[in-house]
Amino acid sequence: MDLAQGLIIVTTVHLLAAAAPGPDFILVSQQTLSNGKRAGLLCSLGIALGLSVHILYSSLGLAALIANSSSALWSIKLLGGCYLIYLGISGLRARAGNHQTEQLTTATESSALKTIGLGFLCNALNPKAPIYFVSLFTIVLSQDTPAQHLLIYGLWMMVLQLAWFSFLTLLLSRPLVTSKFQRMGHWIDRVAGGAMLILGLKVLATRTQ
Repeated sequence: MDLAQGLIIVTTVHLLAAAAPGPDFILVSQQTLSNGKRAGLLCSLGIALGLSVHILYSSLGLAALIANSSSALWSIKLLGGCYLIYLGISGLRARAGNHQTEQLTTATESSALKTIGLGFLCNALNPKAPIYFVSLFTIVLSQDTPAQHLLIYGLWMMVLQLAWFSFLTLLLSRPLVTSKFQRMGHWIDRVAGGAMLILGLKVLATRTQ
């Protein structure tokens, strides 16, 4: 498969995967609606950078090993599930009251590195990623695929990831949308936290095939 065909397949599949509701989608939505556009964009950047972890082990041939090793896959599920549960509990503990003031203060005081790291960990610890990358790379890669093609695929996927979640952030940070959701700030955190918690518990409850 030549590079152009590979890029078309990667673009189609990865955009569909990124747009599907999941931990990344929930986290970016929560950060944007609660802490503003800056937090959403920084979180989106972290999520895009988190892809580098999956791209790295996939390029080294570890993805196939993880996908076929029940113990390795369970370790990833355990880490990812526990992190989702942590995010969920944090959201559920959001308090009513001066939520708007609290969130603005948090957004100002929270470092850019911390927000990026939040997105990075959410993506890097996604327990579904190993099988996803095995499936995708199996389609576009072969033993004869040049190393530079793999690098291009990886960087392009990171660009697509950043573009999608940046678009989502800009959409959710529009004044009309923000004004409607701002009054329900703590409920946004709680709903997002509940979704994260359910996802985390579902991951831990799913048996490794």
